[in-house]
Amino acid sequence: MANKTKPKSAKDRESRAKLEQMRREQRARERRRSIGIVVIAAVLGIGLVLAAAAPAFLKNRNDPAKKPLKDFGVSAAAASCSPVQTVHGTGGANDRQHVDIGSKLTYKTVPPTYGAHWVQPVFPARPFYTATDRPATEQLVHNLEHGYTIIWYDSTVKGQQLTDLQDIAASARTQDATSPGKFIVSAWDDHYGTFPSGKHVALAHWGANDSHRQLCGQTSGAVVQKFIDAYPSTDTPEPQAQ
Repeated sequence: MANKTKPKSAKDRESRAKLEQMRREQRARERRRSIGIVVIAAVLGIGLVLAAAAPAFLKNRNDPAKKPLKDFGVSAAAASCSPVQTVHGTGGANDRQHVDIGSKLTYKTVPPTYGAHWVQPVFPARPFYTATDRPATEQLVHNLEHGYTIIWYDSTVKGQQLTDLQDIAASARTQDATSPGKFIVSAWDDHYGTFPSGKHVALAHWGANDSHRQLCGQTSGAVVQKFIDAYPSTDTPEPQAQ
C-alpha cells in the first residue's frame, strides 16, 4: 500500500514561508553588498585616475608655452620702453666677421644688435640663461646673425619680473615669428657696458639689412609680441642657419 504524504500543517507552511522570506532577504542583502563593493571600487578607481591626471592637467593648463605673450609682465604702456632704434645697412660682410672663440670684442651699442662674433653660435640654445650660465656676448651675437631675437636683462631684474622673462622665453618660442625656436633670454654682462638709466630689459634683432633694439624699464610680453612680429626670424642675414 503506497505511502501518503502527510498534509502540512498551517504552522509548517508558515515556518517554511518565513524561511524562504529570510533567504530572499539574505540574497538581496548580498546583491546590495556586491553592488556596493563594485561602486566603491569604481569610485576609488576614478579617484585614482583623477589624482594621477590632475597634476598633468594643471601643469598643462599653466604651461607658459601654451599662453599668449601678453599674459606675462606689465602692459606695453606701463613698460617704459623707448622707441625701437634701427641701425641701417648692417647686413654687409664687414659687419659679419668671424673671430676665434675666446676673443673679446667691443660693440658700438649696448646691447649689440650686429657685429663681429665668434665662429660658433650657441646651439642648441636654451630659452633662458642666468648670470651664472650665460653664453658669451660674442657668441650670442652669432645667434643674432642667424635670426634669433635676444632679450638681455640686467642685474636689477629679480622676483616676478625674472619669472615673467622665463615664461616669455617659453611662450615666445612657440610663435611663428621665432620659428624654429629662435628666441633667447639671457642675463646681460655689464663688462660690455650698462643699460641707459631706467632701462633694465633690452630686445635685439639683426635683420637682413638693418638691426633693431628696444630698451624697456620693465618686462612686458605685449612689447615682446610686437617686436618679434615686426622682426621675425626669417628677417636675418642667414635665414637658413640654426
